Amino acid sequence: MDFELHRGELLAYCYRMLGSFHEAEDVVQETMLRAWRARDRYDPARASQRTWLYRIATNACLTALEGRARRPLPSGLGAPSDDPEAPLTPSMDIPWLQPFPDDRIEVETRIDLRLALVAATQVLPARQRAVLLLREVLEFSAAEVAAQLGTTVAAVNSALQRARAALTEVGDAGEVAEPDDPRVRAVVQEYVRAFEAADVPGLVRLLADQAVLEMPPVPLWYRGSRDYGRFMDRVFRTRGAGWRLRRLSANGQPALAAYAPQPAGPHRLHTLQVLTVVGGRVTHNVVFADPRVFDAFDLPPTIPAEEFRPAR
Repeated sequence: MDFELHRGELLAYCYRMLGSFHEAEDVVQETMLRAWRARDRYDPARASQRTWLYRIATNACLTALEGRARRPLPSGLGAPSDDPEAPLTPSMDIPWLQPFPDDRIEVETRIDLRLALVAATQVLPARQRAVLLLREVLEFSAAEVAAQLGTTVAAVNSALQRARAALTEVGDAGEVAEPDDPRVRAVVQEYVRAFEAADVPGLVRLLADQAVLEMPPVPLWYRGSRDYGRFMDRVFRTRGAGWRLRRLSANGQPALAAYAPQPAGPHRLHTLQVLTVVGGRVTHNVVFADPRVFDAFDLPPTIPAEEFRPAR
């Protein structure tokens, strides 16, 4: 019984359920341990190994979610700010949604990990969330899901209908192009050049009119290219020019590790930015500043400015 064959997709599933990469890793490890201990009781005539593992993982996720608040992004908590000088006070008591490092899973899995979709899914009750993911993403039958959750097919179908209705405003994840799409690469490259040059007008030209900028764990966020630009002007005015960006990908989207210049010494890791690019414009940038997020991406804490150049 080779459980490791399923680790990648189980990790993606648990991340969608929990909204935390680190918690997902822990739950997958617990799932593997439970499966190993129960291997003598597994009956292949009743369910495939994959179905059996997902039943264990789902129960582990539901247990982990008991009594816990959802993991939001700042845009899910209140109205946007129009003050570019507002205090950047982090709210560490909020369990913020975390990004997912793409190098941990297969390419075909990534479209269902879009940040906007995962954030919207977090609003659903835990069992409803499980039904949606098991039926729509993993394509288990209603009967299989009913068996996994210990309920009826009618209850599964009802929960799925409610979940679909709750997510009608998320939009089509397929509209968001892959990071390796040549058009996306061109936009990101121009964004990198403008950012490293502290060229605010250049950044604004790459934004959609209603582009969103948000910065967990700071509960502040902005909507619109004008306010996005005004905030970036503040960043370069207070932190200086000469930033360096490293390109990677997260949640099936282009991402940038931003290293800030220091008065003396190497550039220091400042944020991880996950971009949404649609129609040749940046429509959303989620800027993560939590060091625990950096750990998941194995990012070096500093880089020598004179030696570092972003990947082409």
